[in-house]
Amino acid sequence: MTHRVSLFTLVILALLAWGGLLLYTRFVAPGSFFAFAVFFALLIVALTCTLTPVTYAIGSRLINVYHYRATIKYALRQALLLSLAIELNLLLRALHSWNIIVGIVLFIAAIIVEILLLARK
Repeated sequence: MTHRVSLFTLVILALLAWGGLLLYTRFVAPGSFFAFAVFFALLIVALTCTLTPVTYAIGSRLINVYHYRATIKYALRQALLLSLAIELNLLLRALHSWNIIVGIVLFIAAIIVEILLLARK
C-alpha cells in the first residue's frame, strides 16, 4: 500500500469516526460507564485517524533531520501518543481531577516517550 492510499484511507476513517462520534453524542445520553467508555473509544479512533496525516505532513515537510525519515508507521505512533495524552487529559477533566499542571506533565511525558522511542531507533 502506498503512502497516498494509506493517508486517504485514514482520512476516510477519520470522517467516519467523527460522524459516528457526532451521532453517538446526539442519540446516547451519558448516563452509564459504558456510554463514557464508548465515547472515549470513538474519540481516540477519531483523533488518531485525524492526527496521523497531520503528523506525517509535519514530519515529512518540516523536520529535515538526517536520521529521521517520516513514515506512516511513525506518524501513526506519534498520533496515537498525542491522542492518548489528549484522552487522559479529558478523562481526568471528566473525573474533576484535572488541573493545568497535570495537563502539562502529561504532554511532557508524551514528548519524553516519543524522544526515547526515536532514540531507540
